[in-house]
Formats: sequence, C-alpha cells, structure tokens
Amino acid sequence: MNTDNNYSSEFQYGGASVPKLVADVTETERAEFYRKTYTHVALALLAFIAVEALLLRIIPDSLLLKLGGRYIWLFVIGAFWLGSVLANKWAHSLDRNTQYLGLGVYVVLEALIFWPMIRIALLYADGGSMISQAGIITLAMFAGLTAVVFFTRVNFSFLRTVLVVGGFVSLGLIVAGALFGFDLGLWFSAGMIALASGAILYETYNIKNEYGTNQYVGAALQLFASVMLLFWYILRIFLSRRD
Repeated sequence: MNTDNNYSSEFQYGGASVPKLVADVTETERAEFYRKTYTHVALALLAFIAVEALLLRIIPDSLLLKLGGRYIWLFVIGAFWLGSVLANKWAHSLDRNTQYLGLGVYVVLEALIFWPMIRIALLYADGGSMISQAGIITLAMFAGLTAVVFFTRVNFSFLRTVLVVGGFVSLGLIVAGALFGFDLGLWFSAGMIALASGAILYETYNIKNEYGTNQYVGAALQLFASVMLLFWYILRIFLSRRD
C-alpha cells in the first residue's frame, strides 16, 4: 500500500490530477510556490519594460494627437476591464500553458494601456527620472505590503468587501469624469493608490486559499495586475505635479 499519496500536493478527481490548495500543503511546498510566484512577477515586470520600450520605438508620437481628448480614458477603462476579466479567468486555469498565455497577453495589454501616459511623461525634461521614481516607489510599496502580510500574519480577508465596493465606485467616477469632462484630481489618485494597496494586501494573503500548487503563474498574473494599477496612479500623481 502506497502511503505517499497522503502527502502529495495533488489528488485525483474524475481521472484528472487536481492540485491541492497552497494552504493545505507542507511549509516547504508552500515556500516553493511563493518563490515561483514572485519570480514570475519579477519576470512579468521585466517583460513589461521590454515591451513598453519597443512600443515607444515603433509607435509614432503623432498618435497622441489622434488619441487626444477625454474619450481616450473610456478606452483605457475598457482595456483595464477586459484585462481584469481575462486575468481572473486565465489566472485560475489548471493548465499551465493557459496561465502563461494569460500572463503574456496581459503584459502586452498593460504596455499598450501605459503607452500614452509613458509617452506624455517622456515629453518632460525630467520624464525619464519621473518614471523611474514612480517605479521605485511602486516596487518599495509592493515589497512593504508583501512583508506586512508575511510577517504580521494578519487576516486581510475583510478587505474583499472594501475592494469590491471601492472598485465599483471608482469605476463610476472614472466613467463620469470621461463623459462629462471633469478632472478627478489628486485625491482620487491617492484613493486609487490606497485601493491598489488594499488589493495587494488581500491578494497576497488570499493566494494560499485560491490557488493550487501548480498555479503559481496565475497567482503571479493576479499580483502583477495589482502592481500595475498601483504604478498607474503613482505615475499620475507625478504627472499632475507638472501640470
């Protein structure tokens, strides 16, 4: 009789191998899952930088004029919404290839969404420095929020309701601002940074309850999406200081 199955990170269901939740495996397996997850987050960030650099080289600046106007933000909202739907669907797939496909497509989509704002930032004399500073602050906040989850062991599941309500409210404000042409201002960006920070806390805490041991690429995709939302609004604050 083989007793090793009791300690396996996978179990059989309907003839298919289904991974155990990260919360149900050993500390060693859990540590390996987290290592792979954050390695893929780092790779996704590097891929985003590479794709963004390519887009800045091949897309002409004149496209900014054609995309000008408040309705471009409706396009951005639509792209963010589409990206969120795809990210959630692909992130939870049991097929590793689907997870990689989702992560790759999402990286390219984020690069396209960020292109207008990155290009606008580069038009300033200190644009490159501005982008670098926003990126450093984003990474520092992400690292700090991650450390809070792992070292305090606080239960952040209560944030789910706050994130859902805050997401719908912010979406409504963004659509209204785009349609009626009013500026949401600095405080809205600060609120969205708080919302993105809450998402990172919640997702980092809840990863172990949502993902199986072979879904580290999907978990990385989910975290990458929140990091990019955080970066978006930090960079917007930097840009608003120059207006």
